[in-house]
Amino acid sequence: MKRELNEIDSKKVGTKDKKITEQFFENVTGLPKFMLDWIEKNSNDLITVWDENGKVCFISKSIERLFGYSTTDLRGSLWYEKISPDDVSYIKSHFDNHTSIGQTFNINIRNKSGKYIWTECIIAKIKDENSDDSYFISTIKDISDKKEAEEMMIRSEKMSIAGQLAAGIAHEIRNPLTSIKGFLQLLQAGVNRKEEYYKIMIDEIEKMETITSELLFVSKPMTDNKRVERVDDMIHDVIALLNPQARLKNIDIEWKQKVYPSIYCDRSQIKQVFINLLKNATEAMDEGGKIELKVHQNAAQVIIDFIDEGPGIPEEIIHKLGEPFFTTKQNGTGLGLMITNQILEKHEAKLEIIKNEIKGSTFRIRVKEHTE
Repeated sequence: MKRELNEIDSKKVGTKDKKITEQFFENVTGLPKFMLDWIEKNSNDLITVWDENGKVCFISKSIERLFGYSTTDLRGSLWYEKISPDDVSYIKSHFDNHTSIGQTFNINIRNKSGKYIWTECIIAKIKDENSDDSYFISTIKDISDKKEAEEMMIRSEKMSIAGQLAAGIAHEIRNPLTSIKGFLQLLQAGVNRKEEYYKIMIDEIEKMETITSELLFVSKPMTDNKRVERVDDMIHDVIALLNPQARLKNIDIEWKQKVYPSIYCDRSQIKQVFINLLKNATEAMDEGGKIELKVHQNAAQVIIDFIDEGPGIPEEIIHKLGEPFFTTKQNGTGLGLMITNQILEKHEAKLEIIKNEIKGSTFRIRVKEHTE
């Protein structure tokens, strides 16, 4: 197998290239040429082979159907030329150069029209046993339909959250409005404490502004823009949004900040994770009580705990949480935790679900701390 790969590389610009490629795959698979031709014609996956210098030695005909290029357009080019720069950096930093086991990446590849297509790419390294030469083989699958479906589910879940929070938000806004109305009536009556009343009214307006801004955030599509963010800033925003719903259920959200770590993340996505977990904790507590948020650091990790006083989750179903449409709530969809896990996976973070010794559950996020 390695010998044929060397032959492909050495003759990739010659007239015998096609024949050598066919012979290579026939030798590897043991299948006759007419079967290989059928697979090549009908396969939905793209197969590529490149050498240690990154030059493409072989690319399957499905490139024409999936991305609009001809095989001759790309043969001899570099493997990363049509991949988005961010994905190239990600692959280079996460691909293990020493393993022959396939590694999976979700990447954007630019088609001939200039549009980026979401794909799932599996890359494996093959080393020639008789020399130091190495080659890389990848299979690439178009997953744009899957991505669109996931984004639709996320939008649906976000709008569902916004609707569920509406009652608490309306209650929280009505109180400041009543207060502002009363002070305006006093000012109309000619009272002399104008400066004091103005200050109170501005404070009440700022409260409403904070809540409505966070509600609008929930409704917006999630971005994909990573940078360094402070964890306490994001938690503060989420508590402002969820406090009204918690108060309606006689729940106190307690958060005592002792450390101030930063993480490299997409702010909108991580805030969505916090919203999902805090909302789940609130909905689990029908008899009121306390939700405690704790942030601490351990071995270059930031650990964020959401500790509730609900009925707890039976240990036999903890492993099922996060599966699509599996939920313990009567009117739940099961998508919230699935979306949470997907976001955390993109951030190389992890969610742990722990049954508390006395009462309730702890949802723990572990994420790498950003250090200068």
